[in-house]
Amino acid sequence: MHTQTRSVLDLLSADRRAEVQERVETVLSELTLAEKVGQLNQLNADFATGTAVGDMDVEQGVLDGEIGSVLNAADLDEARRLQTLAVEESDHGVPLLLALDVIHGYRTIFPIPLGEAASWSPEMAELSARVAATEAAASGVHWTFAPSVDVGRDPRWGRVMEAAGEDPYLSSEISMARVRGFQGDDLAADDSILACAKHYVGYGASEAGREYNTVDISETNLREVHLPPFEACLEAGVGSVMNAFNLYERVPASSNEELVDVILRGELGFEDVVVSDWNSFGELVEHGVASDLREVARACLEAGSDVDMVSGAYATELVELVEDGVVDESLVDEAVRRVLTVKGALGLFEDPYRYFDADRQSRRVLTDEHREAARDVARESLVLLKNEGAVLPLDGDEDVALVGGLADSATDMLGAWRAEGEPDDVTTLKASLTDRLETLTYVEGCDPDGTVSDEQLEAAVETVESADVAVVAVGERYDQSGEAASRAHIDLPGDQRALLEALVETGTPVAAVLFNGRPLAIDWETEHVPALLEAWFPGVEAGPAISDVLLGAHNPSGRLPMTFPVTEGQIPVYYNHLKTGRPAEDAGVDLTTPPADHGEKYVSRYLDIPNEPLYAFGHGESYTDFAYTDVSLGAAAITAAEPLSVDVTLENVGDRAGTEVVQVYLSDRVGSRARPVRELVRFENVDLDAGESRTVSFELTAADLAFWTADEEYAAEPGEFEVQVGHAADEIAVVETFELVE
Repeated sequence: MHTQTRSVLDLLSADRRAEVQERVETVLSELTLAEKVGQLNQLNADFATGTAVGDMDVEQGVLDGEIGSVLNAADLDEARRLQTLAVEESDHGVPLLLALDVIHGYRTIFPIPLGEAASWSPEMAELSARVAATEAAASGVHWTFAPSVDVGRDPRWGRVMEAAGEDPYLSSEISMARVRGFQGDDLAADDSILACAKHYVGYGASEAGREYNTVDISETNLREVHLPPFEACLEAGVGSVMNAFNLYERVPASSNEELVDVILRGELGFEDVVVSDWNSFGELVEHGVASDLREVARACLEAGSDVDMVSGAYATELVELVEDGVVDESLVDEAVRRVLTVKGALGLFEDPYRYFDADRQSRRVLTDEHREAARDVARESLVLLKNEGAVLPLDGDEDVALVGGLADSATDMLGAWRAEGEPDDVTTLKASLTDRLETLTYVEGCDPDGTVSDEQLEAAVETVESADVAVVAVGERYDQSGEAASRAHIDLPGDQRALLEALVETGTPVAAVLFNGRPLAIDWETEHVPALLEAWFPGVEAGPAISDVLLGAHNPSGRLPMTFPVTEGQIPVYYNHLKTGRPAEDAGVDLTTPPADHGEKYVSRYLDIPNEPLYAFGHGESYTDFAYTDVSLGAAAITAAEPLSVDVTLENVGDRAGTEVVQVYLSDRVGSRARPVRELVRFENVDLDAGESRTVSFELTAADLAFWTADEEYAAEPGEFEVQVGHAADEIAVVETFELVE
């Protein structure tokens, strides 16, 4: 549990902090009530993701002091024009905050966030965000609505692509790194932008994996699963938090005093800006908890939410609510003070045009250095799901057939939420392999959407039959995941399985490269296709990164941040599930006969599929092999005040260098509340040459043992624990026990 919250002021020097605070109070004292309310009103300049207030002209609103921030300003010139209106022509002269969804790159597009999380490398996540901030800040952007820190356990939900997967700890570590990358060491630097942790809170638990759907979670689930990544972001000093669309205890997150005022601001000590999601204030009416925008404005402000994104509730109702004595003006002042403080920390009062420099933009956007970073991150994100018969890596002398429309689809490589990314910036897999292989034959085989014509199928089969090996690009289109892109069936779209079936039947070894924004249900593919490489949507350097792995220039080390189900009927399926009172004794299921007796039937199992997922959390293969030969604990018993050292010996027993992600899990044997079967508490990427061994050391504390107890507090209860170390959640190699004593 992360508890050391830092505000944007904590990121400043003492002198600068005092200057910002003094300036904020001066400005606040000079604003009229209407101008204060304007600082809380955010409107859209261009791209829309839903309904919005439509009766306010953005330029006129800025000029009249009715708008404090704008999202989706189209370009540098438009951003400068809006800022000029705010600073030089409005009565108050307060600079605008200009925001954009910079999710996984600005112009240099990196792998989707779920793919980045597959690197299990906070360093890679921080690098990606740092490059994105450098480019966005040079292009007139002050504020990004990232990172998304939703813990997602339902791959049908399209927005799993936007976050770090199913585990609170991995998500926390990756999210902290992204905040550091976006905000840098100095928010006023010309290569830093304000980050935003979203969606607060529980949005990853949307029922049935359906976008904008309701959420129903317990307080224990809230505390142990969904809050930790937000706490981690607060510890990193994130300057803003975004409300979620969903309900908590049947009250929308935007107006939920328990979530915002009590927990976020009270318990966790968050002092900075809370912004609504797109029209999430206005949607209180659709949720049936407010009859009109007047009720909406009162409820959201009193809950502690500051900035209204596009609903118009604050802009149209707050002044009258204060004048009527319904809302205390001090609440408006508190919200405005937070907004002004962020603007001050960004250095906008000293130089409101610091982010508008066309020369800087030309020097910092889509540079060779940034492309190389995108290639590095993309390589680390690739997960080798299986490699039967050592089909990969290719040896370079083979006749290679490349099949699949996605192999040459530049736009799909960018994924959803590609900010200012352009398809022309992308190097596709086809382009890269064409440059690097002497004998490559490409046939489309299927359209990018998975449609296969008879002519395409015939040409693909003929080409693969005459090749030594086939690389087949299959998966989703970029717009089949992301916001408003839920799928009930998460198998390969269209006729792609039929294409693979035909190609496998040729007898030529097949390696499938998967492009997708979520875990897929690929049971047949796993059983029949010899090699599977999960590539996600890798970004502008898709082709070079994938080619590096296919050709063995880079040994894959990615690990799954989210479980792959056998079929949709298992969902939700995740590794850190609770124990059941009737566990299935046998991990496997005999699908050929019904259970023989009551002892086999009346346990927690399916009749037609195994309980176990297709690929577990943490899974990922390599071109070499690793062995865990020993684990030792620093003590057999510790008190809550004592750390516990964990040492594990890892050896590369293969014939080439590689990277193993050492994963450390804890299992609490008995608690006042039921505890998960295991929980990730540490991990480390370890590089080893062939034949090399190393002792890898970790330190655990009582905080790692703590949970939301029956006494409704975070605490570590005395008792016995298991330390489990291994290759994945379902491949635990070594286990040791210790006891926590009073």
